[in-house]
Amino acid sequence: MRPLLAEIDIPPSWLALHVAVAWVLSFVSPTLFGVVGDWVGKALVTVGIGIMAGAAVQMLLSRTTIIPRRDPNALVTTGLFSLSRNPIYFADALILLGAVLWLDAILALPLVLTFVLLIQLRFIQDEEARLKAAFGADFDDWAARTHRWIGRK
Repeated sequence: MRPLLAEIDIPPSWLALHVAVAWVLSFVSPTLFGVVGDWVGKALVTVGIGIMAGAAVQMLLSRTTIIPRRDPNALVTTGLFSLSRNPIYFADALILLGAVLWLDAILALPLVLTFVLLIQLRFIQDEEARLKAAFGADFDDWAARTHRWIGRK
């Protein structure tokens, strides 16, 4: 049986923790974003959920895992994955940024950066190493034309 900490060391847990800290910080943050923050925040959360769902569907249709630290069965490079090597993690960052704006928690803005760094160090590096090991030159070609977070090269 795996230890509980290994079971909960997954990106959704880290996202939930960061959103919870943003919520706590919202009680001591000065009000800055107001109604605009509500609308922009809700829009970012909605877009993030849409990107996350779309990328998960693409991975499931390709019959590869969406679970971190598992070996991939396929290299998905089309659709959302042609715009980001990590669209689900990009979506997580959008959701967090949206939550910070929606909560009007200016003091929580640095959490977006800490989340991105944490995800990159704890998950992305390992996943990219697994993809390179499994798919070699195909992964290299995809990485050469697609940014890790967002955009084409």
